Amino acid sequence: MPRAGLSRRTLTETALAIIDDGGPRAFEDLTLAAVAARHGVSTPSLYKHVGSLADLRREVALESVRDLTRALGRACLGRAGADAVVSLAEGLRAFAEQNPARYLAAQHAGDPDEPADAPIVDAGGEAVAVLTGALRGYDFPPERAIDAVRVFRSAIHGFVLLELEGGFGLPRDLDASFDVLVTMLVRGLDELARDPG
Repeated sequence: MPRAGLSRRTLTETALAIIDDGGPRAFEDLTLAAVAARHGVSTPSLYKHVGSLADLRREVALESVRDLTRALGRACLGRAGADAVVSLAEGLRAFAEQNPARYLAAQHAGDPDEPADAPIVDAGGEAVAVLTGALRGYDFPPERAIDAVRVFRSAIHGFVLLELEGGFGLPRDLDASFDVLVTMLVRGLDELARDPG
């Protein structure tokens, strides 16, 4: 008989709490033993609710993608063009600073050929749709819209990841450097929108 109070949902919530407490790399370090210990049960009792550690990580990644998508949606609500780009960049960075492990968990988008990953793939598509929608004001053709989303994600993710891992050691204010990055992105997107090729 399943232990009272344990369910797939409560185990996912516990795993989220563990990674929230554990720093940027806590998603990678998540174990079933840590989740079981929080509930005062043995690890095998979790298998009544989750099939494996990979299964639980899928749930954590899914919730993390959904959290990130909501944050991005709030950031760009009612904005377009350069204003949307700035707000999205700031929103993405703020989410990563406040939820570093969830941010990194959200990068596990799932394998489109793996049926168990379908919910994560769908959720990731919703996050990309928010970005694409925010860039709609540039009126990119479909291929250029994909390029624009990829460039935006790569630039902001690279900065955020280096910041989370303490990779910036030069004596320059990080906020100022981030502002320069966003300014360069806006100018680049403007140029891309003007380029008919």
